[in-house]
Amino acid sequence: MAYDRLQPYNQLPNLPPLNDVEQDVDILKKLVTASRVLATTNSSFQRLPNPTMLVNTIALQEAQTSTAIENIFTTEDELYKAVSETLNEENIKPATKEVLRYREALWEGYKLIRSNGKIDTGCVINTFRQVKNSTAGFRPPQSLTVIKKGQSEFKSGEVIYTPPRGTGIIEEKIGNLIDYLNNDIKYPTDPLIKMCIAHYQFEAIHPFFDGNGRTGRILNLLYLVSKHLLDQPILYLSKYIILNKDDYYYHLGTVTQRGLWKPWVLYMLDAIEKTAVLTNQLILSILSQMEATLVHGKSKMKWYSKEVNEAIFSQPYIKPKLIGNLLGISSRTTLTKYFNELMDAKILSNIKDGKEVFYINDDLIQILRG
Repeated sequence: MAYDRLQPYNQLPNLPPLNDVEQDVDILKKLVTASRVLATTNSSFQRLPNPTMLVNTIALQEAQTSTAIENIFTTEDELYKAVSETLNEENIKPATKEVLRYREALWEGYKLIRSNGKIDTGCVINTFRQVKNSTAGFRPPQSLTVIKKGQSEFKSGEVIYTPPRGTGIIEEKIGNLIDYLNNDIKYPTDPLIKMCIAHYQFEAIHPFFDGNGRTGRILNLLYLVSKHLLDQPILYLSKYIILNKDDYYYHLGTVTQRGLWKPWVLYMLDAIEKTAVLTNQLILSILSQMEATLVHGKSKMKWYSKEVNEAIFSQPYIKPKLIGNLLGISSRTTLTKYFNELMDAKILSNIKDGKEVFYINDDLIQILRG
């Protein structure tokens, strides 16, 4: 049956693909290099004194870039202010809230994976609900959902894809996808190749009204965690996708239209490899800067410690309360004195936004900006 973009793609083949992509020589070569770099990155990650700190750094970058793929933009400054928890909820812009929800979905999904060890339907739906701040589930069978070209594209508004629909169809397709991911006896394919194949399938199923791209990218990372290839979901995968956005959508389309799996899998494996290299560089740079700052801080301030140093690197924007709680200090005068000393030592700087004062780790921000 010929593919028709205007008709629901109910003939979307179940997984695994009929053509044996996991045996392709070029794919196997790429798999080796991607796996090696990913293992190195995970090893570097384990050196961090407080691994959860990357939730506020690399994971925040992943969240910002992943939402930008969906044309939802916010600035780093707005994000760092929001994540420092000094802003009231009503003062956070809608686009910034979208990014923070992505990060929260990533973290909640991680905790779910740690408890049940696998991707399941509940994990998929819960991730979507976190991303969209919604109580909805899969698209109902009567929903006439289509994918159209964006307003900035040639022939904007033109339908480019119609996902499957009908009673029980989405549930059946998602069930097959989950079985493919989790049943390693029935489907003994390398987890990285499975991730590449499953990501296409999820986007092709397009199970929700909105937020499918962000949900799918979170599920990629959660799956790598479930297979113990990552200790935490901190791979900065969305940066590669947004830098190669046209190729991403082109290769998605060629799988749908012509069943060309090889270019898609190679694209995704390259994304994993290059992203792992980038993430590893970020981790090593953060570790080196933390060590240099600790030595410098101790030479300038008697009260400066390893724990304070870690707190200062836990997020780019710091509020005094964080250090106060750590040191057991409630006096505003004492905290002001300490933060003035941190600024004198050029460990932190500050900016004012109305009545709010934000203390900034400029070294960390410089690393994150690359």
